[in-house]
This record gives sequence, C-alpha cells and structure tokens, in this order.
Amino acid sequence: MSHNVVVADIVGAERFTAEWWRDTMLGVPLRLLALILIALIVRYILHKLIKRLVARTVDRPPPREVLGSTQAARIVFGSTGAYSERRALRAQTMGSVLRSIVTITIGAIVIVMALDILGYSIGPVLASAGIAGVALGFGAQNLVKDFLAGASMLLEDQYGVGDVVDMGEASGVVEAVSLRVTRLRSIDGTVWYVRNGEVMRLGNSSQDWARAVIDVAVAYESDTAQVRRLLEQVAVELSTEDTWSDLILEEPEVWGVEQLDVDRIIIRLVVKTRPLEQWKVARELRERIKRRFDLEGIEIPLPQRSLWIRQEGPADAAAPTPPAEPTADTPDEQERKASRPPEREVGSP
Repeated sequence: MSHNVVVADIVGAERFTAEWWRDTMLGVPLRLLALILIALIVRYILHKLIKRLVARTVDRPPPREVLGSTQAARIVFGSTGAYSERRALRAQTMGSVLRSIVTITIGAIVIVMALDILGYSIGPVLASAGIAGVALGFGAQNLVKDFLAGASMLLEDQYGVGDVVDMGEASGVVEAVSLRVTRLRSIDGTVWYVRNGEVMRLGNSSQDWARAVIDVAVAYESDTAQVRRLLEQVAVELSTEDTWSDLILEEPEVWGVEQLDVDRIIIRLVVKTRPLEQWKVARELRERIKRRFDLEGIEIPLPQRSLWIRQEGPADAAAPTPPAEPTADTPDEQERKASRPPEREVGSP
C-alpha cells in the first residue's frame, strides 16, 4: 500500500513538473514572444503604408494642364503650391508624427496584453489608467487644447515655417511650429511665442499667391485718364523685365478711382505676385511711379487747408461800445428784496 502511494506521489510530481514547465516556462514566454513578433509585424506594415502614402504625396506628377500654363505653374509650384518643397516637408513631418503615434499605440497594447499573459489582473490597471487620464485631462486642459489645435493646424496646413502670418496680438515670420506653440519673429526682431490653442484667427500672407495694392494720390486738377494710363504703362514695363517677370504672376490692373478725399484723388493699382514678394514689387512700383510723375508734371498733393482771415475796418474800430442794458430782476430776487428790512440813513433817529 505504501509502495503504491509513493509511486502515485512520484507520478503526480512528474506530472506537475511537466505542466509547470509547459505552462510557465514554455507557455508564457512563447506567448510573450508571439505577442512581440505580431506587434513588430503590425508596426512594420503600418509604417510601410505611411511611408508609401507620404512618398506618393511628395512624388506625385503634376497634371498636364499645369505644365502647359506658365501662370498656373508659378502658383502650383510656388513656395506654398501643391507641388512645393514646403508641402513635401509638411507631408514628411506628418508621416513622422503618424509613425510615432502608431508605435506608441502598439506599445501600450502590447504592455497591457503582456500583463494579462503574466497572470496580472488588467481590470484595475485599466481603471487606474482611466482615472489618471480623466484627472490629467481636467488638470491639463490648456495643454490638451494646445496639442489638438497644433495637430489641426498641421493637418490643414494653415501655415508653415517661413510664412508671414498675423495672429492678432502677434505678427511676423514663422520660425518654428510645434504641436504646442508657434514661434514668430516680428519686423523689429521681437520673438513671439504663441500657444496654438489661443489662436482665434489667423491671417497668412504667404499661401499660393499675393497681391501688391498701391494707392496713388493725385491732385484734383490732374487728368484721371492720363494718370491711369501712366500707371498701367509703368506696371506693364516692370512685369516684362527679366528680374521682375518671375515675381509677377498676372498682368497688372488699374482698378480706377478708389476714393475722393478732401484734397486728393486716390487711384488704385494692383499686381498679383508670388507669395512674400508683394512688398518688394510694391516698393519698386512706387519709386518708378514717382519718377514718371515728375517727368509728366503730375502733382502728388500735400494736405491742403483753406484759411479765411477777417480784418476789421476803420468804421468798425471807431464805433463806441453800447452800454449794457440793465437786466430785470427775477421773481426770486424781487421776493428777496421785499423781505429785506429797509435801510436807514446815517444820522436819522
């Protein structure tokens, strides 16, 4: 009887050892290894798809109608066009961000599943993570808002490095863009750090094309038809020169009389240019317009005011000043005088 018991104990111990070896020493590591391999394969496939999508976006061929049109090609291939270098860099940046998000997500899933394989209860872990996420969300609302706004700006390509933007309180050239803040440098060299979540409105002067708007003031005696003809000649001459033809996208236009001011007539000239070149073109046009107006004798007026000076004549100076007429007492004054006691003469009893 005792011999059978010993044999049964030995067989049970061997069976326990085999099951423990299979489940603990082989099962758990093999399952962990399989989980890691599957995660790496999924990560590789997703990264490959993201890289292929970015490459297709960057290297896609332009349409034939764009290649056949010089004006359209200037806009499409410009600094912010659909086939520009900045758009290519933006696509690569977004691809890098997406790859990082994929890696972090897969890593978090692998950690949770690995804890489950090791025998830990993942319910409390998930509950704790949920509570921590809610607390972090309430405590860092502004930070989350900034990150979401920054991601939206990058996805929508609202602006990029090198653009000239106006964000309300701050304006200037964009030097750096991140998910949380945007760094601007104003014209006087001041560096502005703007939180992405605080941007309520945004004006970008660098997307696709720009326009140089020049308001020219002339005197009321000037012939507006002649002024319009001279402005058009100066602008067209500038647009045909080799140095400026690449900066000007379309033929300049004179829109005509924009405003009748107190002492001048304002005539507007507009020129469509490449992004960030409108100010350079406008300065050159103003200089040439000034020289041309000087040759043609057209006056650019200064503010004028008419003064009327009145001088008194001899008759007005010799006339005597009439005496002031006594004014009648008001009812209140009459009542006050009536209630006052009579004055007595000096020396009277």
